[in-house]
Formats: sequence, C-alpha cells, structure tokens
Amino acid sequence: MNIKELNANLSVSEQLLPSNISELAKRGVRVLICNRPDGEGSDQPLFSEIEKAAVEHGIQCHYLPVITGKVGDEEAAAFGELLKHDGPIHAYCRSGMRSTTLWALSQAKHLPLADIVATAKAAGYDMSGVAARIAGKTGEINALQTYDVVIVGGGAAGIATAASLLARNSALSIAIIDPADKHYYQPGWTLVGAGIFTPEQTMREMASLIPKGADWIKAAVATFDPDSNTVTLEGCRLIKYARLVVAAGIKLNWDGIEGLSETIGRNGVTSNYRYDLAPYTWELVRNLKGGRALFTQPPMPIKCAGAPQKAMYLSGDHWYKNQGINNINIEFYNAGAVLFGVADYVPALMEYVKKYQADLKFNHKLVRIDGDNKTAYFETATADGSTEIVSREFDMIHVCPPQTAPDFIRSSPLVDAAGWVDVDQYTLRHKRYNNIWALGDVCNAPNAKTAAAARVQAPIVAANIIADTKGSHKIAHYNGYGSCPLTVERGKIVLAEFGYGGMLLPSFPKWFIDGTKPTRAAWFLKEKLLPPIYWRAMLKGKEWLVNPVMSDEA
Repeated sequence: MNIKELNANLSVSEQLLPSNISELAKRGVRVLICNRPDGEGSDQPLFSEIEKAAVEHGIQCHYLPVITGKVGDEEAAAFGELLKHDGPIHAYCRSGMRSTTLWALSQAKHLPLADIVATAKAAGYDMSGVAARIAGKTGEINALQTYDVVIVGGGAAGIATAASLLARNSALSIAIIDPADKHYYQPGWTLVGAGIFTPEQTMREMASLIPKGADWIKAAVATFDPDSNTVTLEGCRLIKYARLVVAAGIKLNWDGIEGLSETIGRNGVTSNYRYDLAPYTWELVRNLKGGRALFTQPPMPIKCAGAPQKAMYLSGDHWYKNQGINNINIEFYNAGAVLFGVADYVPALMEYVKKYQADLKFNHKLVRIDGDNKTAYFETATADGSTEIVSREFDMIHVCPPQTAPDFIRSSPLVDAAGWVDVDQYTLRHKRYNNIWALGDVCNAPNAKTAAAARVQAPIVAANIIADTKGSHKIAHYNGYGSCPLTVERGKIVLAEFGYGGMLLPSFPKWFIDGTKPTRAAWFLKEKLLPPIYWRAMLKGKEWLVNPVMSDEA
C-alpha cells in the first residue's frame, strides 16, 4: 500500500485490500472514503469487504464512487463535506487520482491554485488538467502528445495489438493507456480454483509487458471525442491520435445480484472470476465433504462462457476421485437454455454431467444471495409464461457475475444500443468512425469473449491498421474464432474451437486433438503450453497459428 499525504488530515492511495486496514488503523485513520465504484477491476475487493474490515478497527466508512474521469462538482462538494469529519482521513480509488482530483476541486475556494497543483505533484499526481478546469480554461487545453495509434486497454487484446503493430512497422508511435499496475492471465484462474496453479503464476507487472517502442500512459480514460480524434484522461488531460484501438475489456457487475457484494468471499460464496477469490474456491472444494454445491451462469454475454461449468467439472472431479461424490449434490443453474452454445461439444460434456451426478437447471437466473442463511434465489419461467422466484440452500456456491462493458465505454459515442463498441464483425473496424477499431471483450462482434479470440483478432486489427496507413484497399477478415478449453476433469479437456454461426474451427488434426472428445493432449496444451504462449508469443507479437490473409475489401 503506497500512502500519499496531501495534508496533515488527508492521505490517499491506490485500491486497498481488507488486509491493509490494520495499517491504516495504526496510523490513526478514523475516516475512510472509497471513490472507486465496485466492479472496475478483476482484482478489486468490493467496498463491503473493505467496510467490514474497517468497522472492526473502529474506522468510519463512506462510499462516494466516481466513474473514472467523471469527477463532477457535486461529487467534489460531497467530498469536501466528508473532509469536515475529525481525522485523520484516508481516501482511495484505483490509483489515488480520483481521490486527489476530488480534493483539488473541493479546495478551489480555500487554497491558492498553485498550492493545490504543487501539493498534488509532490504526492505524484498531475493536476494540470484540473487546474485548467478550476481556472475556467478547460476549452484551451492542448493535447499532450499525438500518436499514430492510441490503444485503450493494456489487457491481452491491447498489448497483443501493440506488439503486432510494432512487428509490422517499428516506426509507429504507439501509446497504450491503462492505469493498472498488474496484468493477469485470466484463463489460469480456473486452474487456481482447482488447486493446479497458484495465483502468482497468473500475474505479471504491467511494466514488464509493454512492448518495446510503445509508450505506457498509466491513467484511465474518461471520455472519447472521435470527431476531434482525442481521448480525455482522468485529470482532464488530452491525448490525440491518428488511429484508435479500443480494447478496454469487460466489467464484472457484482452488484447485479442482490446480496452478492455483502457475502462474496465468505459464507461459502466464491467465484473464479476474481484473482483473490479463486483460491477460496479451492479451499471450499477440498474442505467440502458433504452437502449441496451450486454453480451459476448469468445471461450472455460473459467472458469465457465455459468458465462457470469448468468450475463445476473440476470440483466434481476432485470429489469423485476422493470418494465424496455420492455425498455432494451438484447443481448447475444456467440463465440460458442450453449447456453449451455449440451443439457438437454437448455429448462429451453430458457424459461428465452424468459422471458427477450434476443436476442441470436451465432458464434459472441467480438474482439474490442470502449468505448468512446460505440460500440462493433464482428467477425462472413458469408454464404460463410468467416468472417466479425459487430458493435453494447451499453449502458452497460458485457465482459468475453478470457482465457489461465498462462504464466509460457505455457512456461514450462509440457504442451500440446495448453498450458495446459498435464494429463490423469481420474487419473489427468501427461502423461509423473509420479510424477506430475495437477487439476483445469490449466489442459487439458476436464471437465468444475469450483470450483465444483476442489472440486471433489482434494480428487482424494490426494488419488492417497497417493497410489503412498505406491507403491499401486490401483487408484481413476475422472469422469469429474463439476457443474454450473445457476442463472436464484434471488431466482431460474438451477443446471447443469454433467461429461465427457455431462453425467448428479446429487448430489441430483430429488424430492429435479431437475437440469433440476429452483428451489428455488438450490438457497438456492448456496447462503447459498456453501460458508460455500467452506471455512469450501473443504479448510479444509472435502470432502463433494466426496468419492474416489480405484480400480485396468487400
């Protein structure tokens, strides 16, 4: 935890963990302010978890969430009112930037502007954009720098695209905008939840992954202005681009299920969709000797749509191999109508459903969890077409939260009616802005939202951008490829590979890996080969099994 002092009464920091609260208490902190909305990051504890730890240490908590780059005068005034409490006071967000911005705006009538800027700078926060706002000169801000390509998002899709672009033209000026310090290999969290990987195996420092030749702008994007080819960063800074790539990922909406935020990480409620919770999944699985285990899947779209049932299969495999399967009732509650969207893979999956004696419940959407009473509530349709709520007690429950595009994306001019970046599904170029592309989880192409999809999309986007810079009418097309290695047991995987319309798109000959059947070769690929391929090939511009073919623009 990197605490920065703004004055004798106020400190700020990046995201806190519940384990950090004791240190704040030792420093004498009496009031805690959270300025980060729940669900922004996949490694982010919920405010309720922080609050619980703070209350135990006698610290008063306040939740004043601000969407990145959307610090308004009302929020600043509310922050100023909270500063009237007896301190010391500590505020936090993702990086401390929003908390510092709130402080700066709240002090505009009380401190000289130069003092505000100097204090923030000493703490490591650039308030030059806020200074212009305070001075009433926002319209006069100039772009800090212009880049050939600006990439929003430093996840798998963003870094892979930057690396692929630089492999094609090392002279390009490229900026990757992302505020995160850590980068995660999220496909590995399924294996963390089964005791096969450690969490640390799935994490790297972001700085170590930025491709040589690209600038890393460690900030969050607030708004897009595609008509002026600029993005606004938090703190009111501007960046100008010739071409823009949006690879901002997806938001996990933990608050979309009533009661989930209050109980996640305890009471037997877990999720492999968060870095710090996947180990809790394994703890629950290995300690459960009898009872009822529920696994849930929300309405689509979600990233890695197979992950909810992967957790079920690997848990069932552990209980099966440790003679506990007959003592545990496994139930899978899916908001959708089918086990898997591509029918060719369902027969193999059903064999494991039978093996683990799992009860499949389709058209059941998790809407509420009462953690203290270990009861889940599901909305389902009745025979007459109406809906009803059914309850089910549990000893453990693995939850996949509903998901949306990030808030700053959904409020932008780049999206369709559903809030996803609106692209042509074959070229991944924006439908209205010709110098913008999007890929990965954030775009509305109807492919599976997986890392494997981003692996294929990134070289295609890079090839199309290079063609655009040359004025070429040749273009590469994306066929919707996605892959879902369904971990049906420890040591075997059903390797689902498919494209648009459910067309099977196997990468290997059938004699080596028949994707419609569980194979040990696919498990070896998942456990031993894919992680190094991710870190050392995909994120380095080495385009494994991808060769964009340029053809005349359709």
